Amino acid sequence: MDKLEQIHIPAEVLQCVQPDWAEHYRIVPMQQRNGTLVCYADKHSLPSQSDLRVILNRALEFTPVASEQIDDLLSKYYRRHHADKASVVYKVNTEEDLLKGLINEAMQMGSSDIHIEKYEGKARIRMRVDGRLVERFVIESEQYPILINKIKIRAKLDIAEKRLPQDGRITHDQMDLRVSVMPSQYGEKAVLRLLNKQSGDKSLVELGFSARQESDYLKALSKSQGLILISGPTGSGKTTTLYSSLKELNTDRVNIVTIEDPVEYTLQGINQVPLREEIGLDFSSALRAFLRQDPDIIMVGEIRDPDTAQMAIRASLTGHLVFSTIHTNSAWGIVSRLLDMGIPEFLIASTLNLVVAQRLVRLLCEHCKQPEPVTSEQKQVLPNRMWSSTLQKPVGCQKCYHTGYNGRKAIYEVIPIENGLREKLAASESEIKEELKKQELRFLSDSALEVLERGETSFSEVYQMLI
Repeated sequence: MDKLEQIHIPAEVLQCVQPDWAEHYRIVPMQQRNGTLVCYADKHSLPSQSDLRVILNRALEFTPVASEQIDDLLSKYYRRHHADKASVVYKVNTEEDLLKGLINEAMQMGSSDIHIEKYEGKARIRMRVDGRLVERFVIESEQYPILINKIKIRAKLDIAEKRLPQDGRITHDQMDLRVSVMPSQYGEKAVLRLLNKQSGDKSLVELGFSARQESDYLKALSKSQGLILISGPTGSGKTTTLYSSLKELNTDRVNIVTIEDPVEYTLQGINQVPLREEIGLDFSSALRAFLRQDPDIIMVGEIRDPDTAQMAIRASLTGHLVFSTIHTNSAWGIVSRLLDMGIPEFLIASTLNLVVAQRLVRLLCEHCKQPEPVTSEQKQVLPNRMWSSTLQKPVGCQKCYHTGYNGRKAIYEVIPIENGLREKLAASESEIKEELKKQELRFLSDSALEVLERGETSFSEVYQMLI
């Protein structure tokens, strides 16, 4: 048998054998050849071909391999650790319970999103695990609209509307799913985001700040007014940071209001308003309404335009603590973005308390990571002190489903706007960097290097933050 990392089995072949059957009979389908399903099989316990022919209703051919190799294949392709582990049992080629089975499979895999998409002659289902998409199933083109309609019905969307995007929500076994359906060339694409309620229940100390960053952040939270802005790409954990901040501040003595697109997690004691742009309830108009609601703390889901930025500044000027997110590449990039939106420098200086940038990096599996010396290519971006170091690389084992990674961690860049920074808002990038170094503040690259040096992640995971 080829090395495991060299084997690629298409989703349409894998789904010929359900997870429970693969586990029970210790087989993994590898290809379809002239109507025959060719499978890897445990050479020490070859199953009866006649039994499986009845179950699978097709001709079979076995390629015997060692028991350890079957264990590895089952772990990688069916994401199973042990034979006694509960498995998701459903038929992907039937309509019954397909949506329920997909959601259960995603929950078991620890997936954050389910992508259901149609192409010419093919419909596939992918799942995002630890930030990476993995193709899990291929379904018949005729079955695709049935599945999309089931999703729309569960999410209370208009099944007759196929020309415009729609958003909704599904509750499944105490798990909330945010649903987005949009038209594409060959049919509607649906994305289901699984909202893990535990993510919205984290405290600030669990987020991953360094001691200095946590101190600076808590100091900014303690102020009665001002603006705290967080940046980062989609899926970098910004919402988790915002919710943790609101939980820290949530007491009977303060009135907290939020405008979100959409409300991802319900926070007891906080007034949460979902965005509804189709009827004019956008971030800017909601902020205007909030100011008449006697708030102490306001959270705006995102600053997307100058109107929302100006309203957030106005709210922070009139005695409110305001939180929001904004899309930039770095923490200091937030200041540049506000200036680009036409916010005067003196207003930014008088209202901005703190800017934060964050990213999520995948953590190496502790069971299989291996050391490797620093290469000449890596030396071009690593500081001199690390040239003689040993880095860790992903390998893959049954514990991590042969991905080499297990879980993710947030890293931060936290900059309090005080001391010499308020006078240098419009300064050049080199001046700002010099001032930040004087204050011994860490950039995202510093946080990334620290995680790399501790052997928690690989060079490839942090490379983009180092160049």
